[in-house]
Amino acid sequence: MAQKPSIPKGTRDFNPEEVAKRNYIFNTIRSAFETFGFQPIETPSFENSETLMGKYGDEGDRLIFKILNSGDYFKDLRRNVIDSGKFSFYFFEILNAIETKVRINSNAFNFKDFINKLLIIYKDLDEIEKTILTKFFSENENEILGHIRDKSDNKDDRLVFKQIVYFRDLFQKTYNEYINNLEFLNSKDSSLFSEKALRYDLTVPFARYVVQHQNDIEFPFKRYQIQPVWRADRPQKGRFREFYQCDADVVGSDSLWQEVEFVQLYDAVFSALNLEGVTIKINNRKILSGIAEVIGASDKLIDFTVALDKLDKIGEEKVKEEMLSKGIPEAGIAQLQPLFSLTGSFETQIQTLKTILADSAEGMKGIAELEFIDQAISELELATATLQLDVTLARGLNYYTGAIFEVAAPETVDMGSIGGGGRYDDLTGIFGMKDMSGVGISFGLDRIYLVLEALDLFPETITKTIDVLFINFGEKEALFSLKTIKQLRKNGINAELYPDAAKMKKQMNYANKRNIPHVVIVGEEELQSNRYALKNMRTGDQEKVSLETLISKVSD
Repeated sequence: MAQKPSIPKGTRDFNPEEVAKRNYIFNTIRSAFETFGFQPIETPSFENSETLMGKYGDEGDRLIFKILNSGDYFKDLRRNVIDSGKFSFYFFEILNAIETKVRINSNAFNFKDFINKLLIIYKDLDEIEKTILTKFFSENENEILGHIRDKSDNKDDRLVFKQIVYFRDLFQKTYNEYINNLEFLNSKDSSLFSEKALRYDLTVPFARYVVQHQNDIEFPFKRYQIQPVWRADRPQKGRFREFYQCDADVVGSDSLWQEVEFVQLYDAVFSALNLEGVTIKINNRKILSGIAEVIGASDKLIDFTVALDKLDKIGEEKVKEEMLSKGIPEAGIAQLQPLFSLTGSFETQIQTLKTILADSAEGMKGIAELEFIDQAISELELATATLQLDVTLARGLNYYTGAIFEVAAPETVDMGSIGGGGRYDDLTGIFGMKDMSGVGISFGLDRIYLVLEALDLFPETITKTIDVLFINFGEKEALFSLKTIKQLRKNGINAELYPDAAKMKKQMNYANKRNIPHVVIVGEEELQSNRYALKNMRTGDQEKVSLETLISKVSD
């Protein structure tokens, strides 16, 4: 029976048109990255598990795709170790021998001798066998020690036999539990099964790269990376298990000029994509910390910001209710009143924040940083984007330490953020390299694609792969055409010969479906005159031309 073709959930195939459109976005972003001085790096699609695990919180760790060792390692393990594992064979053989001994004679078995025999066997077991057997004894330690203590010198054969059977059943039950539920896969010893994992994002591998290659890197280091990442997420609209990230970061500098450059970089990319009306929202972690400080809720910074972030969704009163429910003082919430109606220009909002945060050194520092960025951008000017202060912006609060960015698509499109990033003080600290400040941004490729599609902003020319198709009339005509095609390709023209001497209608339909703008017809007459019948597929016009004219017209 033929297998029905399918792909894993959360992954996608891309047709030629989609690939061309995606490459258009990739190339636009890559060109801007390089114009701004960023250097490309690439990291492996998978990392050592220890590199990724514990870096994204419990939720993130659950979404990491783990790779089984050596491809069929787990399959072989289950067959060779679990289904017919020597450790269980040895274990049950000993128990059977004990049972037989007790049945045949009156010499009661000593449980201490039994444990000693198991310890001898333990030395010969492989790592996974030791893991399962150790888990059994550690989880049932008190019960087993009780048997050893109370029954080791018991001369009653029936009692000893009863304990042996109980002990065997206890092991069988625990053994079956592990096998059926594969519980040990999630244990601390899961590295026995999986030492590697697919890349979850580009940030942690970048931190690993910087620390590992620190002696070869010139700091500050400006890198960009455009590569796929994988997450074991629940697939749904706009959320995939395999997708691309487009990141740019600078590490080794705490200069605010870097933030200014990233604002300009966002503007340059979206301007190049003809995506006007983009809003670059900015906030600062120090401002959020300062607000929490002045209202007496420093220990509830996360609760405070989560509630504040909902202001435009649930309204002022509901936000206040949520803050109260989280234990934020009513008097402190009253101090926030100006925030609930914070509108106006960047400068106007800054003045309001200065009033609120007058008693917070941390908050005032955040304001100074934002003022620096705003004033620089005002002088440098943006082409199509707008820089906007948004004090409710709190993405990556546990991660960012300074500026926080989020990019919103034009209001005419119903879409979430299409980019984001911020300043972090110690990216490399997770790998033991301290005091390495950095700042970075990311572009949301898939959402940018949807926005460009919705606004019909993809250039028509990006899906054109062939400039001209040569019709195939037979062997002589095909060879003549291929000699010409060779010349066209040398001149940077994409050309191809229809492979079969099929009917003219079929070849013309092929050109139409491929959206090929020109067709060249070479028949007996053209062979004799060394000229070409060039047909414009858009207008229907046809003319006889020389090779030089053909190159000129097809190049236009």
